[in-house]
Amino acid sequence: MSPQDISQEELLLIQEWLAKKYLTFKNNIYKFHSKYRAGVLGLVQKGTAYLHVIGENVKDLYIEEIGTATEGDLIIAKRVLGKRGGAKATIAEVVGREESYGVAYIIEKYGNKSLVDIKTDHPVGAELTADELQSYQLGDVFKINHQEHKVVERLGHIDDPKVDEKIVLAQYNKHDEFDEEVLKIARSFPPVDAKKYPKRKDLRALPFCTIDPVTAKDFDDAIYWDEKNSTLYVAIADVSEYVKPFGALDNEAIYRGFSIYLPHRSIPMLPRELSETLCSLQPHIERLAYVFEMKLDRERLEVIHSEVYEAIIHSDRRFNYEEIDAFFEGKLTAKTQEESLIFASLSKLRVITEKLKEKRLQVGFDFHSTEISMELDEDTNLVATTESEETPSHALIEDCMLLANKEAAKRYDRGIFRIHEPPSQSKLQALYQELSAIGMKIEIKGSIKETIEAIQLQAREMGIESDVDTLIIRAQMQARYAPLNSGHFGLGFEEYTHFTSPIRRYSDLIVHRLLKAIAKNDTKEGSYVLRNIETLSMMISEKERESSAIEAEYKARKYARWAKENLGREFRARIVATDPEFRAELHDKIIGARLNITTANDCVLFENVLVRIDKVDIPRARIYAAVVGKAQDV
Repeated sequence: MSPQDISQEELLLIQEWLAKKYLTFKNNIYKFHSKYRAGVLGLVQKGTAYLHVIGENVKDLYIEEIGTATEGDLIIAKRVLGKRGGAKATIAEVVGREESYGVAYIIEKYGNKSLVDIKTDHPVGAELTADELQSYQLGDVFKINHQEHKVVERLGHIDDPKVDEKIVLAQYNKHDEFDEEVLKIARSFPPVDAKKYPKRKDLRALPFCTIDPVTAKDFDDAIYWDEKNSTLYVAIADVSEYVKPFGALDNEAIYRGFSIYLPHRSIPMLPRELSETLCSLQPHIERLAYVFEMKLDRERLEVIHSEVYEAIIHSDRRFNYEEIDAFFEGKLTAKTQEESLIFASLSKLRVITEKLKEKRLQVGFDFHSTEISMELDEDTNLVATTESEETPSHALIEDCMLLANKEAAKRYDRGIFRIHEPPSQSKLQALYQELSAIGMKIEIKGSIKETIEAIQLQAREMGIESDVDTLIIRAQMQARYAPLNSGHFGLGFEEYTHFTSPIRRYSDLIVHRLLKAIAKNDTKEGSYVLRNIETLSMMISEKERESSAIEAEYKARKYARWAKENLGREFRARIVATDPEFRAELHDKIIGARLNITTANDCVLFENVLVRIDKVDIPRARIYAAVVGKAQDV
C-alpha cells in the first residue's frame, strides 16, 4: 500500500505495526514482513484453526493454539518456519473482527420464538429484546451484522417468494439502489457531442453493430469486419471516460465489482443512467468507445498488427443473438441497405471466427456445459426453464472478444490478468477414478489435454458429454484475476485479460485505465493504477465469486419454492454425484434443480432415474427426493 492511499486513522495503526515489525516500508510501499501474515480465522475446532490469508496467493496457515480468538477474528500471525508438514503459524495479535453479514429468521423453539441463522438454525446472538422478538411473526426474515451482533433490517417473510432476492443480496451486504450522490454524478454528464472530442478517432462512418441477448440493455461491445483490409474492429464502451479514480461513482463501482444477473432483472455495477444509456453502445447515436483495431494474417490466423485508441462510433444496428442465428440459417433477410452491408460483413467474419476457434481448440479445451434460463411470474415464482446452448452467433462474438482480450494482455507485464492454472494431480486422479467407476476407460496420454479429449470422446459416444464436461470443469482450478501473468490453461492462451465488458466488470475498467496510461506514456497515471494491484486483483476475484454465488443461490431458492408446490410428485432426473452424498439433477419439464437423494437404490453416476420429491427446506433452499425407479430417457 502506498502512503497516498492511507487515511490519518490508518496511519496511526500502520506506525504501531511498523514498531512491532509486522510491516516494512521500502520503495515508498508498506508491506507485511516476510515473517508475518494477516488473515481471518476460520474452521475453528477444539482450540485449533486455519488462517485464511488476506492478499496472498498461498495456502491457509494452520494454527495449533488460538487462545481466546474466535471464528471471524482478524489476525496478525507469525509464520512457523523450518518445521515439516503443512504451513503453520502462531497468533501474534487479534486486531479486530471481519465485517460479515448474514440472514436470520424467527422460528419456534421449545415453545418460544427464536432468531436463528437461515442456513444452520443456530441462534445468531443479535441484539433483539424479548419484547421486540414477540412483536414479529414466525417466519419473519432479517439482515444481520455479525460483527456488531445487530439486526440491520427486516427483509420480509420466508413465505413470500419476493424475499428471496433480499436474502441472497443481504448475505453479501449487496444493495440495489444507488446513493443520491452517485446518481447525481451519473446524471451530470451531457450527451455525446463529437465536436467536443477532436482528438478521438472518428469511426462513425463504419457500420458497427451490436449482438446481445434479447433482454440486454447494457451493450458493452460493437464489432465491424473490414473484409478488404482483413481488419477487425472491436469497439468497447469507454466507461473510463466517465468513471474516474476516486469519488463516489468509482467507489460504488469498486464496491459492487460486477453486475449481478438474476432471471427477472439485473443489479448493475454502474447506475442505469450510464450502464444502460450513456455508456451503452446503442444504435443510431454517437457513443464514446475504446477500440481495438486488429489486422489479421488470414493464413496464420494471427494478429499481425493492432492498436488501441479512443474513438467515437455510431452503431448502425442492434441485433439479438436469435436474429443473427436466423440470418445464418437463411431465415432472415436484410430489410434495409444498412442491414445488407452488415449481413455481408458478418458472413465473411463468421468464416474467420470459425477458423480462429478451430485453431484455438488445438491448444485449448472445448467444454459443452449448458446454461439454464428461468422464466418467473409476476410474484417471482418459477414457471418454466430453458436450456441455452452456444449458437453460431454466440461463437462469432466470443472469438472476437477473445481476440481483443488477448491483444490487451500483451501490452503490459504487470496489471490485471485473467489466469487459469492447470489442475492439480490429486484432483485429476479423483476425476479419473470417478469416471472409471461408471465404466469409462481412462488412458493417460502424453498431456492433460490429450487425456481429457480422449475422455470427452468416450463421453460423447456414451451420450453423457455435458455431464462429464461439468465434472472436468469442477476438477480444475478456478479462473481468477492476478497482477502477474501465468497463462490461461482452459483457453490455451499464453496471456489473457478481460477488456471487453467495463460496464459490468470492474476488472475491465482497470485494464482500460492502464492501457490509456501506457498509450500516453503517462508513468504517473500508470503507477497510480498499479499501486495496489495485488490487493485489487484479489478483491475483484472475491467480488466475482460473490456475484456468482448470489446468482446460483437465487436460482436454488426458486427451484425450492417450485418443488414445495410439487411435493409427492414424481419426475425424471439424472444422478450427478455419488460421493460423499447422492445427488441428482432434474431433467423433466423443469430442468436443472439440484436434489439431495435420500434413497438411492444402488444408483450409479449419470444414471437416469425417477424421483419423488419428499421434502423441501425453504430457508436452506434444499430439495430432498427418493429414487423410485429407473428412467430410460432423460
